Amino acid sequence: MIKTFFNNARIFDGGTGQELINRGLQPYKNLWSATALLDVKYHKTIVDIHVDFIKSGAEIILTNTFGSRKRRLFENNLLDKFKDLNVTAAKLAQNAVKKSNKKVLIAGSIPPQNFTYQSDLGNDLNFIKNSFYEQASYLDPFVDFFYLEVMCSKKECELAMEALKPLNKNVIVGLHLKNKGLLPSGEKFIDVAKYLSKFNLLGITTSCVNPEQYDFIKKDISKLSIPYGFKFNAFEQIPEGWK
Repeated sequence: MIKTFFNNARIFDGGTGQELINRGLQPYKNLWSATALLDVKYHKTIVDIHVDFIKSGAEIILTNTFGSRKRRLFENNLLDKFKDLNVTAAKLAQNAVKKSNKKVLIAGSIPPQNFTYQSDLGNDLNFIKNSFYEQASYLDPFVDFFYLEVMCSKKECELAMEALKPLNKNVIVGLHLKNKGLLPSGEKFIDVAKYLSKFNLLGITTSCVNPEQYDFIKKDISKLSIPYGFKFNAFEQIPEGWK
């Protein structure tokens, strides 16, 4: 059923991290939205945001796991919380769907496992690949598919897809665009998208992009043989500690 779900136009949710800040979250360093997972007093706020997005028409909600990646937790001496924070986020998303009493899919949000918006993966590719797998494995029992967010290069996508393969779960890949339809790596959107098409994805989207970037890829993206879409960026506050 999920394979045909995206044959029609569907609506994702909005930016949970931004909305948490709008509702009073004070992010701790670069943990950003993961701060709300650490502090139980924000758990109801996370559920409320999910529910409000659903009430607004979202047919898919993303787990609040963009900030609970392994590297950020390591940087903040919270690596022992890696599994707990991701499982908590997934369960809160499930609670929201149940509370909404609507048929809504849950996507496991899996962000870059190095730094955001950068194509430089550093030297330890095994760390990145293993981190993709670990975070996905914690989310796996609770979500309908994985959403790889803000992927910045073909190599990063390749590492992620290889890491997720053992879990045998459907995937949508979100590619970040930096300038004139190019990824931060300098690669063309359409070239990376065509490469990804061989993985039998649910779809490909842009991810966290300036709306103007659409104009540079609208002709190419419509030629893809798989569903495609867009997640735009309304981000307003750069968290302390972001590279």
